[in-house]
Amino acid sequence: QFKLVNNDFKRDTLGDEDIHLLAWTTTPWTLPSNTALAVNPNLYYSKVKTFNQYTGKSINVILANGCVNNIFKGQYYRDQLQPAFDNYKLGDKKIPFEIIKNDIEGWMLEGLSYKQLLPYTRPYKNPENAFRVIPGGFVNEDDGTGIVHIAPTFGADDAMVAKQANPEVPPMLVLDDNGNPVPLVDLQGRFTKHMGEYAGKYVKNEYYEDGEAPERSLDVEIAIQLKEENKAFNVEKYKHSYPHCWRTDKPILYYPLDSWFIKVTEKRDRMFELNNTINWKPKSTGEGRFGNWLKNANDWNLSRSRYWGIPLPIWRTEDGAEEIFIGSVEELTAEMKKSVAAGQMKAAIFADFEVGNMSEENYDKI
Repeated sequence: QFKLVNNDFKRDTLGDEDIHLLAWTTTPWTLPSNTALAVNPNLYYSKVKTFNQYTGKSINVILANGCVNNIFKGQYYRDQLQPAFDNYKLGDKKIPFEIIKNDIEGWMLEGLSYKQLLPYTRPYKNPENAFRVIPGGFVNEDDGTGIVHIAPTFGADDAMVAKQANPEVPPMLVLDDNGNPVPLVDLQGRFTKHMGEYAGKYVKNEYYEDGEAPERSLDVEIAIQLKEENKAFNVEKYKHSYPHCWRTDKPILYYPLDSWFIKVTEKRDRMFELNNTINWKPKSTGEGRFGNWLKNANDWNLSRSRYWGIPLPIWRTEDGAEEIFIGSVEELTAEMKKSVAAGQMKAAIFADFEVGNMSEENYDKI
């Protein structure tokens, strides 16, 4: 339940009482990294009056019209009589609900702000543009609530829709001890120090050594916290496909990683222009598949983490404060001289390199 912030539109159109947007996720550990909610501008949404099943508090929620019957079923029953709401108490088997409004167009929700769900920290860059509703054409009524939780640091689609928003929604990146922007989960799969009582915990129980995993996974801990804070509308087990490592059979996480690119986009138009001067045989090759690829070419990633990756002549200090790009043998030789002078490298190894006759022993050392 993402609580809307009061503004003129909310008061005039949705009402002055507390209203929550219902969004759903199958990965609760990404909720601390939420910075936006996506709605489909072309869908219709409903405002529904009901009670929170975990706290018993009266709530008003917004979700897509096509999702109402799926969400309000089982323990819920539709009742527009006030006595049903006046007499409800926590623990009752049946929870009344009433559709107050069902003609809210998705585009009308765009730009609305909401309170950060888990306010452990904020994005280091442009936090004022975070925690608001943005358009997402991919949002549908087939599953969930018709409102999608967006965490740009842990999903390609999330990153794309956040980047396309106006103004751009920042990802949840924070600064580490060296001043470098990093996500809230480190490369070992643990929450960073910014996450309060969750700091240092693995986001997946499968990452713990055998016998060390806690009884409650991080997903369960976050779900319990949200229930207690009147921020969880419904928590249930949901079976779905999830990528796993083919070697370890452990779940895989998506990360924003620093990478080196060739700035193809700067030369893309010229390359496409030159391609049209080539006498392709058959002609369809250059004008079709290859030509279309060139016309829409993105920057090329050189440093993808693959076993067959390209070795790059770039040296960087651990804190990322200094980088050296080696562009020639002369530059490499100059840097090796510095290394010998600093006592980091033996002169004998450098001498072998200079004459181009590296001994097997020194080759192993270097």
